[in-house]
Amino acid sequence: MSTRTIQRLLEGPPVWILFWGILIAEKALCLAILYGVSYTEIDWRAYMQQTTQFMGGERDYSAISGGTGPLVYPAGFVYIFSLLNWVTGGGKSIVLAQWIFADFAVLTMYIVLTLYTTSKKIPWYALPLLLLSKRIHSIFILRLFNDPVAMIPLYLSICTLSKQQFTVSAALFSLALSVKMNILLFAPAYALLMFQSVGIVGSLKNAFVAISLQLIVALPFIAAGHGASYFANAFEFGRQFLFVWTVNWRFVGEAVFSSTVFSKVLVAMHLIVLFVFIVKWTRCFGGLGNVIRQGFKSNAVQKLDLDYILLTMFTCNLVGITFARSLHYQFYAWYFHSLPYLLFRCKNLLFPVKIAMFFAIEYCWNVYPSTSGSSILLFACHLILLCALLLQPMAGTKQSAPYKPTKAE
Repeated sequence: MSTRTIQRLLEGPPVWILFWGILIAEKALCLAILYGVSYTEIDWRAYMQQTTQFMGGERDYSAISGGTGPLVYPAGFVYIFSLLNWVTGGGKSIVLAQWIFADFAVLTMYIVLTLYTTSKKIPWYALPLLLLSKRIHSIFILRLFNDPVAMIPLYLSICTLSKQQFTVSAALFSLALSVKMNILLFAPAYALLMFQSVGIVGSLKNAFVAISLQLIVALPFIAAGHGASYFANAFEFGRQFLFVWTVNWRFVGEAVFSSTVFSKVLVAMHLIVLFVFIVKWTRCFGGLGNVIRQGFKSNAVQKLDLDYILLTMFTCNLVGITFARSLHYQFYAWYFHSLPYLLFRCKNLLFPVKIAMFFAIEYCWNVYPSTSGSSILLFACHLILLCALLLQPMAGTKQSAPYKPTKAE
């Protein structure tokens, strides 16, 4: 085989063929699962019970509950799943709901592929990995969880941020947060990126947009006099997790898992590791102190490269997941689509190691119930990936062109 032939193979097929080929394959795979594998009821019925109460006029969050317990998601979830409730006849048309979630899966893939194919850092052969998850397709098609729904506006927020549509991005980030609280795991990186892009004034303006949207979606509950109940239940930070469902901490045992000391250690580790990464991310911009000084100047600070945005957002989320109080099976949707990007940004990991880690993580999420072995393997993979990302040099992330406000801004 000639050197030129090898080079062509490494270059891969044209981007548009790969892009649409993966999308078509995703749709076909979703339909095959829809019609070939039995649906499993977990939370869908509870979602429908909760939204039925809302549609019936109930506005006290503490009084809304379903078969799995009280309503614990923000109002964006309520509105989206109320619409799904109406479309599916009170949730009875499961097949129609599965068709809709198949479209959600394809839409997610479309957005993520758009980001990946625009990236300068990810080889073409990393993209098909996005198709190869049994668990993620189960979460979309067979379980109908709300977690993947929250990720759609989050990925759109990243897209618009990279295109300097900052107000739109802030609104989309807030919309994602209004579906599920896990979006807060991205918040430190998102705040940093916004601050670097538009400085303190622009950041405050876009924070106002995000907060205003949260108040708007909460308005029906506030207007009914149940604002305190809404915020206490929709954003409950002290929620207790059950050891029986944990995917990541089975190996520590139930006594340690349930202890407040363990919870505090995880929070401390999350904050420490996150700060270390923030220092690393800002080093190529002259350091964290310089980034802060630049952000307080009146002119715009920086136009950021897409790969810098993706790396900081995805790594920030991975830090939160690694030290999360507990991971349940549907939480895989929080970061699966970022795994190929993070793995292939690590030039210090050999190709076979990257592939092995990808499938090791997938394996851990498919062990049910989780075991001590699967949970320690998952934690080890997360930790190795974080270490590899920490040791990976930051390069090619800075662009010289200044930010210029658009008419939309």
